[in-house]
Amino acid sequence: MATMTSLIGLINKIQRACTVLGDHGGEGMSLWEALPSVAVVGGQSSGKSSVLESVVGRDFLPRGSGIVTRRPLVLQLHQTEGGTDYAEFLHAPRKKFTDFAAVRKEISDETDRITGKSKQISNIPIQLSIYSPNVVNLTLIDLPGLTKVAVEGQPESIVEDIENMVRSYVEKPSCIILAISPANQDIATSDAIKLAREVDPTGERTFGVLTKLDLMDKGTNALEVLEGRSYRLQHPWVGIVNRSQADINKNVDMIAARRKEREYFETSPEYGHLASKMGSEYLAKLLSQHLERVIRQRIPSIIALINKNIDEINAELDRIGRPIGVDSGAQLYTILEMCRAFERVFKEHLDGGRAGGDRIYGVFDHQLPAALKKLPFDRHLSTRNVQKVVSEADGYQPHLIAPEQGYRRLIDGSISYFKGPAEASVDAVHFVLKELVRKSIAETEELKRFPTLQSDIAAAATEALEKFRDESRKTVLRLVDMESSYLTVEFFRKLSEQPERSASDKNASDKNAPDRNAPPPGPQNPERFSDYHFRRIGSNVSGYIGMVCDTLKNSIPKAVVYCQVLAAKRSLLNQFYAHVGRQEKERLGKMLDEDPQLMDRRATLAKRLELYKSARDEIDAVAWK
Repeated sequence: MATMTSLIGLINKIQRACTVLGDHGGEGMSLWEALPSVAVVGGQSSGKSSVLESVVGRDFLPRGSGIVTRRPLVLQLHQTEGGTDYAEFLHAPRKKFTDFAAVRKEISDETDRITGKSKQISNIPIQLSIYSPNVVNLTLIDLPGLTKVAVEGQPESIVEDIENMVRSYVEKPSCIILAISPANQDIATSDAIKLAREVDPTGERTFGVLTKLDLMDKGTNALEVLEGRSYRLQHPWVGIVNRSQADINKNVDMIAARRKEREYFETSPEYGHLASKMGSEYLAKLLSQHLERVIRQRIPSIIALINKNIDEINAELDRIGRPIGVDSGAQLYTILEMCRAFERVFKEHLDGGRAGGDRIYGVFDHQLPAALKKLPFDRHLSTRNVQKVVSEADGYQPHLIAPEQGYRRLIDGSISYFKGPAEASVDAVHFVLKELVRKSIAETEELKRFPTLQSDIAAAATEALEKFRDESRKTVLRLVDMESSYLTVEFFRKLSEQPERSASDKNASDKNAPDRNAPPPGPQNPERFSDYHFRRIGSNVSGYIGMVCDTLKNSIPKAVVYCQVLAAKRSLLNQFYAHVGRQEKERLGKMLDEDPQLMDRRATLAKRLELYKSARDEIDAVAWK
């Protein structure tokens, strides 16, 4: 028996935890559904409250007319080895009630807190535990009494609302139904039996209780029901004799009422032969023993569900993050781990494991070539501008053979146009990297719990990217300047050799042939010769700039990737690491500030995890002895 009462205590413990966590037996609460309990069902004025008080041996429930029970009362009885009886409410932890009149008032006040002073009902349960050497280990759920009509002050749906609430409990396969019916009414009209028959047609989960046996008309009795001839259940019917209204008015205590009940059955000519199986004390033992058997049968499924809950809690704790140590070493370690997690995500974006890094290639493959094509070389190397630049470069004395200075000025001016696309490429890659930092922070699950650390990492990464951008800008501008600082002379030597070879070949083959394209005899047009001369210079410079353009189209991406992308992969948070390592414990703690709701959620999960593990271990320890 000790093993089984220990099991009932453990089940009570888990049920209390379910209530704390919101798993209070409402619809869809799978763990609660697996935990056996006894639901007390009956019509209004059927004597439900009196039965409960008789089982407990205490006068503690509110009384009155109409709907008195307006919220489910989860009543857990704990048998103690001695001491004073006391009660505890889950909504008032660490407060012991030794005055049971105060318990009654607290039930009324807590009911009104949710439903108000009206006659409304609520499915939010009140959790009450009573500790006494005079009770058996048992969990009872007192439900609102079934009714057929709404009274003044109640909504028209009250009948259906109460029935739906009661059904939500008794439909669960783990629920034991205690169907209360008054003996002075026809059992065929019993609301409790009618509902029990619907949800438990085989009667495996139903215990029938007949109240008010002492109020039956003279010459009548309830033997047909109690002996199972009128309506048979798989479990025996139990008769109860509650305190009379006169006893209640005289404040007759429950111990005396139990003694008077025993005397009634022992001396009754109709029920004397059933006296050992009648009364509230027998009912409590019968229910406790049956609950013990049900618990043993359901231990495997209970443990399986507890394990399932433990796995789910661990998974959620892993997702939202485990608690952090309070010492500076643990805090620093956590910060560094968060940073490394962010850097892994950031590198995945760059290397192709996640989307985004391909946009950098798009800068080099589309944006840079498009910008180079739009450069105004046609205007800069127009005949008029070439003539202007060459003439200004010659000064007062024209060039003798080739306009060396003019060429250099035209080339320098053309090359300077490359600085715009080069800097634009740097800025475009910088923008992509900043966006990848933002996305990486958002996608790093470990960081979501630390908004302050997110901001600090974002600020440090942005500062580092700006330094990389500045270095990259200097590098690409140096590449452009280097093209101006030393020209590729081979290009121009090939240009000067090509026309000479062509002219000698042409003279050799056509020495005696008339030149059809030669100008007519007479003086040459100096303007026409000058235009051809300058167009040729512009064409030569354009060819050289095309070669430079091809070179820079390849070298600018290399410089940008080296100075920005690779630098970000290698050392994005290096300065941040150095800065964090010098911080005091207080500052580290501020960096790890969390959302209060997340902290509360973690604390709740930790309590649930501790309770489930403890319950599992204790069930394992006692269940198979």
